Amino acid sequence: MLAACQDGAYVLRLTGDVRMTLCTSLDEYLEQMLSDPAFASVWIDLCDVEGLDSTTLGQLARLALQVRERFGFRPAIYCCDAGINRLLSSMGFERLFELHEKTCCNTGTAEDIPLVPGSEDAVRERVIEAHRVLMDLSDENADRFRDLMDVLQSSP
Repeated sequence: MLAACQDGAYVLRLTGDVRMTLCTSLDEYLEQMLSDPAFASVWIDLCDVEGLDSTTLGQLARLALQVRERFGFRPAIYCCDAGINRLLSSMGFERLFELHEKTCCNTGTAEDIPLVPGSEDAVRERVIEAHRVLMDLSDENADRFRDLMDVLQSSP
């Protein structure tokens, strides 16, 4: 996960296979970004993503909902991979984001988002929250993740 910011304009570049093991780092970065008094915009660059798990999708959906609620606009996602674009559409992301099926402009110098370790309980709570967001997007998502949520919520 890489990020760049200039004058409150953020770009988040995800690369490779992005999984729940990064959810604490991503969540903390997004909270920091949204609390920046200079925050003006955010683009998500997925052009170098090989895979996104449902936890990451839920975190991105929550980001979009918070941006719309607090700042009144939809963030942009740039992705040139047809499979990832189908995944985004199947989750209902066209209602949350401005989706662009092309490469994002050069973002200059992006820096690694620091890895933040999370306890098992903290990670589980983030995973549950991410899936709640996805389930609220559509009846299809609610059906898709119901069994997983039942397992996650019944775990000690």
